Amino acid sequence: MTLLQIDWGLVIEKLVLIAAIITASLVIAMYATYGERKVAAVLQDRKGPNRAGPFGLLQPLADGLKLFMKEDIIPNTSNKLLFVLGPSLAMLAAMMTSAVIPWGNQLHFNLFGVDRIVNLQIADINIGVLFIFGVVSMGIYGIMIGGWASNNKFSLMAAMRGASQVVSYELPMGLSLIALLMLTGSLSMKDIVEQQINGHWYILYQPLGFLIFFICAFAECNRAPFDLPEAENELNFGYHQEYSSMKLGFYLFAEYINMFISSVIMATLFFGGYDMPFVDETQLSLNMAALVGIIALLVKVVIFIFVFMWVRWTIPRFRYDQLMNLGWKSLIPLALFNMLVTGAVILWRQG
Repeated sequence: MTLLQIDWGLVIEKLVLIAAIITASLVIAMYATYGERKVAAVLQDRKGPNRAGPFGLLQPLADGLKLFMKEDIIPNTSNKLLFVLGPSLAMLAAMMTSAVIPWGNQLHFNLFGVDRIVNLQIADINIGVLFIFGVVSMGIYGIMIGGWASNNKFSLMAAMRGASQVVSYELPMGLSLIALLMLTGSLSMKDIVEQQINGHWYILYQPLGFLIFFICAFAECNRAPFDLPEAENELNFGYHQEYSSMKLGFYLFAEYINMFISSVIMATLFFGGYDMPFVDETQLSLNMAALVGIIALLVKVVIFIFVFMWVRWTIPRFRYDQLMNLGWKSLIPLALFNMLVTGAVILWRQG
């Protein structure tokens, strides 16, 4: 393909969409920290951030500025290249997952005198679910590399905990999705959403699968009560103990972005994605339907993020043996049972 044959309109569309999604993810992650502190304050009968700006709304900006202004320390005994690579890889893996998520239906606009229909999805690939699992699996490398490169025994122990935790909970998470994929017959995220728009949300058919996926999402995101890699009372701060400034900020941001993306994935796979219930999008213009879809998806995501925070400030941390027992002895058998029941029901309906 020569330069003259490249569809520059498509290139511009994708670049703008990538920039918009990255910016939105960072802003949502930034204000998720504010939301977390406000939710914790409500549950603990206190006010939370209320000094920086009206209602404390500028607190995330103050926290971000603080991270930028802090001294960036790299320990002399660390592997300096890997020490920098660890948080970068964690952040990259957190952001890459958004590439296959359908954020809305379609937009129509005129670009340089040419009418264009823009799909609000960076890449509609036919193995979108597998892509998500592949990228999510890379996230543990950021934790492992950062913990090992720090040359700190507490950091290394936390990184090993994180690796074993992610491996243990990826298995039931994958098994829970196999049952869903048996129903959809497709690995494309767009196809899964359109099937729910034309039928029913898959939470009605896969409540147990959703519950297993939801529990595993806590472990994948290192969120309490599964935040064993960051157990401060045991490991002094966990795998990012030696980090400061924005390298630490990358790890903290990656956690909140992972929480945001996990919420988007759950909303997409089980709750219709950008489908607005009780609204007939065919009666709306293309752009209005896309806007309604984006709002519907974000509302579902905000509800999930609130539940993430609610659980964190309600349930105490598991012991590590309890964490492993839950994954291997409870969730995996339940996921296998759910998969077998789903297969039996499909065969019964076909027979």
